Amino acid sequence: MSDHIIKAYQSLPVTFSHGDGCYLWDTDGKRYLDALSGISVTSLGHNYPAVTAAIQQQAATLLHTSNLYSISWQQKLADLLCQTANMDRVFFANSGAEANEAAIKLARLYGHQQEISNPQIVVMEHAFHGRTMATLSATGSRKVQAGFEPLVGGFVRAPFNDIASIEAIAENNRDVVAILVEPVQGEAGIIIPDSGYLSELRRICDQNGWLLMLDEIQSGMGRSGKMFACQHETVIPDVMTLAKALGNGVPIGACLTSGKAAEVIQPGNHGSTFGGNPLACRAGYTVLESMLENNIADNAAQRGQQLAEALRKGLANNPDVDEVRHLGLLLAVQMKLPCQALVAMALEQGLLINVTAGSVVRLLPPLVLSEDETAEIARILISCINQFTG
Repeated sequence: MSDHIIKAYQSLPVTFSHGDGCYLWDTDGKRYLDALSGISVTSLGHNYPAVTAAIQQQAATLLHTSNLYSISWQQKLADLLCQTANMDRVFFANSGAEANEAAIKLARLYGHQQEISNPQIVVMEHAFHGRTMATLSATGSRKVQAGFEPLVGGFVRAPFNDIASIEAIAENNRDVVAILVEPVQGEAGIIIPDSGYLSELRRICDQNGWLLMLDEIQSGMGRSGKMFACQHETVIPDVMTLAKALGNGVPIGACLTSGKAAEVIQPGNHGSTFGGNPLACRAGYTVLESMLENNIADNAAQRGQQLAEALRKGLANNPDVDEVRHLGLLLAVQMKLPCQALVAMALEQGLLINVTAGSVVRLLPPLVLSEDETAEIARILISCINQFTG
């Protein structure tokens, strides 16, 4: 580990040299089954042939011109994204945090256009939207926020999956202009709301003239078993943010807009030097096209069901396991005790997992997972958990 890297991360003592499909190899030649996908990023697996070829071809052609000029791959990706998501326009950024920054700025600008001088955005307890000043202020985690005060104002916090609290805010706060919410709370531990939650939020937003803004950075791009998690309820948001899996490892973020939100941002309101560059957009286009052509979301639904059932069966008699939650290949094993040590145990057994919220084993494997690879994840993880709690 270099002494010249700022100590922002507590990295595990392993360095990977290459990957292929659902596997990674470290510098000593040991193979690992990747059940984390770089935190929901490499959803097509490592070294996906079409994406690799697209990156190589584009790198040999054109990397950057800036948004002072039109960019053909940006236009192609915008068209395919909007067609797939039933949205109208896209702003391209470099990360999920930047996509959410664009959404927050859009909501504030929308509020000022409605002559609301102090526009407020409803955000949820335990949410995670990023680590820039505005997005960490929107995030519902004191751990993320601590030490960075004063936070950015303009956010009203509500409990997740609680429609009554949103209705109470609507009755008492005339400065609210939008709701920003994850369809599934990822960093909080794969918290899945009740069926109909997003539909009710859509109704409340429509009644009050608010924007419904969905953070699909972790749940989008096929991971939930639908291309976008909001499609489980056929909800169309006013704003939807994407990143992570959109580039399969190439940094890219997108803020999609529809209806009244589509025309809010005009020239001079927002921008990005690198956002929407030819390399990132060609990678994003190839990822999305590959997902659609190969029914990747359907495979995520099937393998997610298989993995959840195997874990429930294998852990049914373990009193320290509370429950297994899943929506597609967003999976969580909720433990009754802190379980960070499971990460190192699984690593030793050649499995990459994550523990979030202290006591939640989070699984975000590649969406191209096979039946045999799914069974292997379950086998290793069940063994590790039973050994850990034994």
